[in-house]
Amino acid sequence: MDKYDKIVDLAKRRGFFWPSSEIYGGVAGFLDFGPMGTLLKRNVERRWREAFIHRHHGLVYEVETPVVMPSRVFEASGHVDHFTDVVVECLSCHKRFRADHVILEQAGDIQGIEGMTTEQLDATIKEKGVRCSECGGKLGKVTTFNLLFRTSIGPYSENVAYMRPEAAQGMFVNFKNIYTTMRERLPMGLAQIGKVLRNEISPRQGPIRLREFTIMEIEFFFDPESPNCELLGEVGDKKLRLLTEDLVAAGKTDPKEVTVEEAVKKKMILSEWQAYFMALSTDFVSGLGAPHDSQMFVAKLASERAHYSAQTFDQVVKLDRWGWVEVSGHAYRTAYDVSRHQQFSAQDLSVFKKFEKPQKEKALVARPKVSVISAECKSDTGRVLAAIKGSGAKGLMELLRSGSTVINGVTVRPGYVEFIEEEQTIAGRRFVPHVAEPSFGADRLTYLAMECAYTEKEKRIVLRLPRSVAPVQVSVFPLVNKDGIRENALEIQNLIRADGFLSDFDDAGSIGRRYARSDEIGAPLAITVDYQTLQDGTVTVRDRDTWEQSRISVKDLTGYLREYYRR
Repeated sequence: MDKYDKIVDLAKRRGFFWPSSEIYGGVAGFLDFGPMGTLLKRNVERRWREAFIHRHHGLVYEVETPVVMPSRVFEASGHVDHFTDVVVECLSCHKRFRADHVILEQAGDIQGIEGMTTEQLDATIKEKGVRCSECGGKLGKVTTFNLLFRTSIGPYSENVAYMRPEAAQGMFVNFKNIYTTMRERLPMGLAQIGKVLRNEISPRQGPIRLREFTIMEIEFFFDPESPNCELLGEVGDKKLRLLTEDLVAAGKTDPKEVTVEEAVKKKMILSEWQAYFMALSTDFVSGLGAPHDSQMFVAKLASERAHYSAQTFDQVVKLDRWGWVEVSGHAYRTAYDVSRHQQFSAQDLSVFKKFEKPQKEKALVARPKVSVISAECKSDTGRVLAAIKGSGAKGLMELLRSGSTVINGVTVRPGYVEFIEEEQTIAGRRFVPHVAEPSFGADRLTYLAMECAYTEKEKRIVLRLPRSVAPVQVSVFPLVNKDGIRENALEIQNLIRADGFLSDFDDAGSIGRRYARSDEIGAPLAITVDYQTLQDGTVTVRDRDTWEQSRISVKDLTGYLREYYRR
């Protein structure tokens, strides 16, 4: 067994995770977390909150939005048109595969495969002799497959909705409301932790590629004319390992190691806020156990980037079986999302920034032809006028160049509006904020922490999880279940829990077996209550990693634990 198989075996045996609906044969791409896995995953989420939200209180705010959203949201965001993967079907057994993945599995690494068209993928399959991974049959033509899970709201099939594939859109559609609520200050970040769903074509990497998973995202809004990150100085000297676009295009695999300050200065990273979050991400992933030299940021080429991104870096970590695996994505989304929602909703989502002194300037104005609209639209006149008023003049002009357009459910024709330039006294400027986005998968990070922690010592498994994420902080054992020792151990556990420490009580089997179980769930400390405890009020405290033992007075125990977990 390789390390992955060993971790999967441990995960099931000790209650971390296993395939969902396993008694019915399991469902690919879905995972159930048991008691230990849930605790570990929640601790990963807690550490992320501390590093990215609590650290920036007053600058980043956490929100919660629904998993199901109307189709209009994802039409505006571009997911209905662009959130696709390439799929290929076996002509013999009719199994379907993600085309680029089946090519990579059989033909090895191919530069630029993510950006290939369906025709290029067809040619590659033919050239490399790629066949069905299941039966060896011939593969058909490559097509595209939309990854959105579709549903409907209520009993009406026409009320189309989708399960969100990212948490981002809930933050974009709520941006203006929260901006107003939080006293109209930029920059401002919105953060969210929650479930998302992606209808992956053929997920076959256990916890690495799931159809339902927990995402941890920040959408950070800032003025594109004042893009400086006020916190950059705190991380300027930190080192990032970057595989930049030019290196990726040249087929290089060795990253450059540069400081954050140098990366920004040389425009390797376009947004200062993006660079700042990349520095935090390096420290965060290191805190889960991944060494600095096992991480790097790989730039996406223009042909590989999501439709909304001007620049994207994937933070990848080297794993035993899967090689370089993405654990976070860092996208500079510019004004794409907010602009699209403004256009599709006909709501003003722009921000107003007041000038120190009013200025006179010429401005493009969209002036509705009320008589024309009234004659043609009758009872819909008010809605058409609202749609025109809610759209920016420049954007509306572009939309109408190619003919009529639909805004917020009503049709706006070129003849309904005239565009003129007027000299106006301007008190300030309106703009749509730009966005830097760091996005993390909690499930992958949970597995990452387990793989980084997995060790074997004297033919025993020790899960050396960092103290900050270990699912259980202390294991408590009575040496025997008689002579008042078990009762004493329960009192000590209650003492520990009353002080806020999560403990596991184990009184089954030999003390050696209990130490082994404690090591396998990653508890950093184990406390044994024995006959000496009854005599002098001390207990044995055993360290998970060194197996060293020391005697600690019960009255000093909670102080000892507080100090231990502060280190």
